[in-house]
Amino acid sequence: MKFGKRLKRQIEETLPEWRDKFLSYKDLKKLVRLISAAPPSGDSAEDQFIRLLDAEIHKLNSFFVEQEEDFIIRQKERILEVMEGHGDMTSIRKDIVNFHGEMVLLENYSSVNYTGLAKILKKYDKRTGALLRLPFIEKVLKQPFFTTELVSKLVKDCESMIEAIFPEREGMSRVERKAAGAAEQSIFRNTMAALATMEELRKGSSTYGHFSLPPIGSPEADLLQTLQPPSPIPIVMN
Repeated sequence: MKFGKRLKRQIEETLPEWRDKFLSYKDLKKLVRLISAAPPSGDSAEDQFIRLLDAEIHKLNSFFVEQEEDFIIRQKERILEVMEGHGDMTSIRKDIVNFHGEMVLLENYSSVNYTGLAKILKKYDKRTGALLRLPFIEKVLKQPFFTTELVSKLVKDCESMIEAIFPEREGMSRVERKAAGAAEQSIFRNTMAALATMEELRKGSSTYGHFSLPPIGSPEADLLQTLQPPSPIPIVMN
């Protein structure tokens, strides 16, 4: 599948409020076509391309940092909620699992947008004969949206919390299991789609090389498999 279609699918499968926060790959691709088709001018398509790239990186960073800060606050709230025993366990479990899923989606957000930047810069260099990709990717590697260590730590901490509080579903009644399963289906679908995309992107592609994304282990996928609720809608792990 071409990256543009993969990105479109990923945007459709993510949280609705995130859909306008992804890389404007289609707009960048249009500018690359204009650059290769038109002679240079005063306010050239090349200048527009660079400005849009800078604006897109700012957008990605702003959204990523905002989500990261929100996750830190929500993680503390989840811990306090569990320690003080507020609410019923089914509701608490649903909240924590959904929270975990959102953090996995943010890791995927980083992967997808980095890959989009790498691919559009490769197209730019190929069409124009320029060498913009190398210096620009070096810049991207230092950007907040590419730095996922903190989010990864929050994901692992959340997994430890889930394993400690909900080692099994055996203690839940049939009604509670059904309610929890139904509530989690939507976030599971989104998270599974994110995990599949992350694996696909990191297995290797035309962008593979010094600046490729590192291989992904899938502790998140393992945990999601153990928590997967019984459902007539199959969730298939690759």
